[in-house]
Amino acid sequence: MPLPLPRPPALLKGLVTIVLAAAFAAQAVAALLPHVPLLLAATTLSLATEGVLYRWQRGVLSLFAKSHADITVRHVLRDLLLVVGLLRLGEQDRETVYAPLVAGLLAFYVLHCAIQAVSVLVRRTRTLPVVTRNIDASALRLSKAPSMLLRRPGHRLLVFGLPATAGLLAAAPGDEPVYAAAGIALSLALALTGLGALLFRLLPGRRPAGEQEVLDWFDAWLAEYRPTVGLYFSGGASSAYQANMWLEPLAKTDGKPVIVLRERFMVQKIAATDVPIVCLPKVSTLMRLEHSTLQVLIHPSNSGKTSQVLRIPTIRHTFVNHGESDKLSSCNPYAKAYDEVWVAGPAARERYALAEVGVEDKDVVETGRPQLDAVRPYAGPPAGARTTVLYAPTWEGWDGNPGNTSVIAAGENLVRALLTDPDVRLLYKPHPLTGSVDPRAGAADLRIRELIRAANRERTGARRPTGSAELARLTEELDRLTTADFRAGADTVERMRVQSAPDPGRAEAVARATAAWEEAYWASLPEGEHQIITDARPALYSCFNVADLLISDVSSVISDFLASEKPYAVANTSGLPEEAFRTAFPTVAAASVLTPDAAGVPDLLETVRHPEKDDLAEARAALKLRLLGPADPPSQERFNAAVRALCEEARAHRARVAERLTAELPGQRTEPASDGAGLPTAAPR
Repeated sequence: MPLPLPRPPALLKGLVTIVLAAAFAAQAVAALLPHVPLLLAATTLSLATEGVLYRWQRGVLSLFAKSHADITVRHVLRDLLLVVGLLRLGEQDRETVYAPLVAGLLAFYVLHCAIQAVSVLVRRTRTLPVVTRNIDASALRLSKAPSMLLRRPGHRLLVFGLPATAGLLAAAPGDEPVYAAAGIALSLALALTGLGALLFRLLPGRRPAGEQEVLDWFDAWLAEYRPTVGLYFSGGASSAYQANMWLEPLAKTDGKPVIVLRERFMVQKIAATDVPIVCLPKVSTLMRLEHSTLQVLIHPSNSGKTSQVLRIPTIRHTFVNHGESDKLSSCNPYAKAYDEVWVAGPAARERYALAEVGVEDKDVVETGRPQLDAVRPYAGPPAGARTTVLYAPTWEGWDGNPGNTSVIAAGENLVRALLTDPDVRLLYKPHPLTGSVDPRAGAADLRIRELIRAANRERTGARRPTGSAELARLTEELDRLTTADFRAGADTVERMRVQSAPDPGRAEAVARATAAWEEAYWASLPEGEHQIITDARPALYSCFNVADLLISDVSSVISDFLASEKPYAVANTSGLPEEAFRTAFPTVAAASVLTPDAAGVPDLLETVRHPEKDDLAEARAALKLRLLGPADPPSQERFNAAVRALCEEARAHRARVAERLTAELPGQRTEPASDGAGLPTAAPR
């Protein structure tokens, strides 16, 4: 069997590396011969290749750095070869002519190292122990970040060192040292200017507040704001959606909400919200919450850093998960570490009881799913000529279970079957983590996307005006409300400065703008055109509202979609018979079960278009009640009630602890007793 061809990116990386190595080799040969045209060509090619690396092949740069061939080594070698070539071009005793130039070149590299050292010091002064958003932190003397050119040694050396290299090149053809001197002088001037700019930032009045000053400010903010309930989140960049789905319920809780993060990058991953955000990377800083008014922390996911915050005894902790499904991950044994587990409905309570993972029934509280207030209820069969089908498969998961996702075994068959029907409009919304564990899932996802694009190219029919101008206007308005205007080189301190306390009423304006954008988005799409939806907008619940049918896997998507009571189907790629599949996964009880070959798709579409053939409507209503709980009182009210109850328990616990500590302290004498010798006696133990 022939070996598979390397991927184009790998070929490109190898080609760029070979070209750079060949350029250095040619430069060395030209310097030793000496050969001026070859020296000029090789040096120019070497510089151009460096530009390509920094623009398009950053991964190769890290490989060079690991091989101790970083930009400084390469640049020194390039200039050294130029100097060797110049020394060999003319007569004897040229060292005295070029010695000052070599000294100037060495001074430039010394300045480069000094700039790097000072840049590190500046970065440390701008690495605050607390990162905030939606909080006025102007008291911390926040300022703009230094230029990216001064913070990136590779870019800086290329730019600042280019005049020196160019001067050496210009000196070679005519053996004119004056050109080299001019270039080196310009490089020295640039380096001195950069060093001065960084040193200026280290002056006492020019750097942000120090660590202790920031911590004192944070304690004062906690005392003034007096938070009561918070959302705690830690995770990778792609997991931010788990926290974002709880932002609106948190904002609507009674009391003073706050969002507590652990990773600095996550501050910008949290979606638009007016709730104050604090990032506390260090455990010692996190522990300052123990003496605050914070009473309850809500956890949408488990992480390695969750155990750190669970050590705070004055706070009650509850696990809400980022979705409910029949997967084992929905009843993880880690849940027993929390004071309570909040679930949507009775089904989740039963799931924890059956799983026997240590979560006691008394600690399970049914709150519903307050996010689902935005999901519109079933309004009958498709109103137009098209049946909109949402295919939203989940990802492959960590355990390698083939039944986790339908993308690998059934995805292409399902999509082909749907695309075959001329009256179907397909919305394909894959899970953000698809392909992150199993490359087969990522490859299948790409093939599905190509099937959809090909179907759109072949589809004929009327295409109504897209209304792109109105959508563009609303997109610009929504972006203005939900995103901050950062410079390209902004660091966390500068972002804190820009993302200060929000303007009053911003949350309401965002809600209105989002609703208007979603309406304009769906209206702008050409009639019947299939869609691949991977961006943050439109949101999943907006897709629910325009879909007539959902096809998914065993995941929380099913539970959420049931809020609409619309028909849904589940792909069975587990290998289990249908009855065993329904028994193993209660969320499938009211679903149409599809086999991997997608043979049941035509009949499924028939029941969607003709409700009288739909014999699962009553089952969906009953399953909705079982999974999500009653509609009255609304989920947000039940969620708020759970928050109030747990806050009250936290306050009662603090009062009991304070009373016990007071009782255990011995009485204090106003004057120490003394023995006959006039020496104080020991206090009683």
